[in-house]
Amino acid sequence: MNEESCDTIDTRSATFARELEIMAITPSIDIGTLITRTPGVRDSLPCIAGTAVSVMRIANYHNMGYTAEEIADGYGHITLAQVYAAITYYYANKDEIDTDISEEQVAYDRYEKEYREKRDRDPA
Repeated sequence: MNEESCDTIDTRSATFARELEIMAITPSIDIGTLITRTPGVRDSLPCIAGTAVSVMRIANYHNMGYTAEEIADGYGHITLAQVYAAITYYYANKDEIDTDISEEQVAYDRYEKEYREKRDRDPA
C-alpha cells in the first residue's frame, strides 16, 4: 500500500469518526411530533408541525408523481423528513386524506363555476 492510499484511508477514517460523533450528539426526533392539527390553521387539517403546509397538499403532490425531494425543494422551508412524515401520515390515514382531497376539489369546482357564471353575466 502506498503513502497516498494510507492518507486516503486515514482521511476516510477521520471523516467516519466525525460522522459518528455528529450522530451521537444530534438529538433524535420523535416522528409523532412532525404532524399536528392546530385549531384555526387550515381548518384543523393535519399539517407539518410549525407550518401551514397540510398533509393533504403534500399528498396531492405525491399523487401527481413528485418525489419527496422535489416536494421539499419546491417548498424550501420544509425538510425531507417532514415530507416523508406527511406521506407516511397520508398512507396511515388514506381514507381521511382522500376524502379531504375530494371535498376540496368539489369546493374548487363550485367556486370556479360561480366565478365563470358571474363573469359571463357581468363582463366588465
